[in-house]
Amino acid sequence: MGIIVNLDVMLAKRKMSSGELASRIGLTQANLSILKTGKAKAIRFSTLSAICKELNCQPGDILEFSEDCEAE
Repeated sequence: MGIIVNLDVMLAKRKMSSGELASRIGLTQANLSILKTGKAKAIRFSTLSAICKELNCQPGDILEFSEDCEAE
């Protein structure tokens, strides 16, 4: 069981680069990359809110639960 991060999918749908999103929400590209690859252990609600605001989406569009996915 685990959480799948679909941030790259939302970025592609909005035709926005990771660098542009990182700049808009005040996050480093390295930290955004950690989140994007699913290696983050946690995410602040303020960060999730900023991402959703910039991408005009809901948290469920970015984070997904899967029983088939192994949590690391």
